[in-house]
Amino acid sequence: MNLDLEQLKKDHKTSYFANEYERLLDEEKKVNEMVASDESLRDLADEEIQNIKFQKEAIERQIEEIIKKDKEEEEFPNEIVLEVRAGAGGDEASLFAWELAHMYERFAEDKNWSWKTLDESESSAGGYKEASFEVKGKDVYKLLRHETGVHRVQRVPATEKNGRIHTSTASVAILPIRKKTTVVINPGDIEMEYSRSGGAGGQNVNKVETAVRLIHKPTGIDVRCTTERKQLANREKAMEILMSKLQLLKDEEEAKKYSGERKDQIGTADRSEKIRTYNFPQDRVTDHRIRQSWSNIPGIMEGNITKMIDALASGQVGDAEEE
Repeated sequence: MNLDLEQLKKDHKTSYFANEYERLLDEEKKVNEMVASDESLRDLADEEIQNIKFQKEAIERQIEEIIKKDKEEEEFPNEIVLEVRAGAGGDEASLFAWELAHMYERFAEDKNWSWKTLDESESSAGGYKEASFEVKGKDVYKLLRHETGVHRVQRVPATEKNGRIHTSTASVAILPIRKKTTVVINPGDIEMEYSRSGGAGGQNVNKVETAVRLIHKPTGIDVRCTTERKQLANREKAMEILMSKLQLLKDEEEAKKYSGERKDQIGTADRSEKIRTYNFPQDRVTDHRIRQSWSNIPGIMEGNITKMIDALASGQVGDAEEE
């Protein structure tokens, strides 16, 4: 195993092992020099060399395990931003967006993940025009990464007098927060706005301009963060989310480019793709990517989505009809 010791020393997870490995290399060198000057010490030296070899191999295995775990965490980070946004359907769409957020929050509770509101914009009906949440926990991105896309609901709204079934939509975006990204942002491309945060948080939150909005001028992507008490904290979180959004945009473009070659993919992680329909009158949720359906919508909207998550992870295609 070829180790870049200088690079490994820079990482706090591997620095101790890198220093130990370097010490063993020095010992090995000294033993070999000793044998070169006195061949009668060969037997003793061979035993010492073998002992050093075992120690080096043990360190190599530990470093390899750390690197493997880091790669897994980079591919499937344990922190995401989950966004919901009302689509077609007016107030009904905003209520559905709120229900989707509630569904994921309950699922997060069951998984012992942390859930924090970053920003929310409510409709007059009490639903979400749009909202974003920070979710942290083991396997959070691995489990929720396929939730990105358009979710469709079919039901009779409470305000509907004639009992007609309406179809509304809301979109979900799962943004992984990665330690490393391939996106480079030119500071000149960012417009920054400050405003007062609304909602709970005391007088200080409402009097001081702590809310931050970042606009990436080349793409038009904007990010708003309001929940931290300090402007700097909101700005840092907003920048983190903006980086994630730009990375997702880049990934989507790459996925579309190679979609013909990726026969095993479950969609393209494109937010414009219709992925699931929640049919309330028929008590049925259908995932269009794997053509599978599930009943018990009340339970599903309360976060009981493990079966759907597992089915997507397995990628097994069913025979449910399109709606």
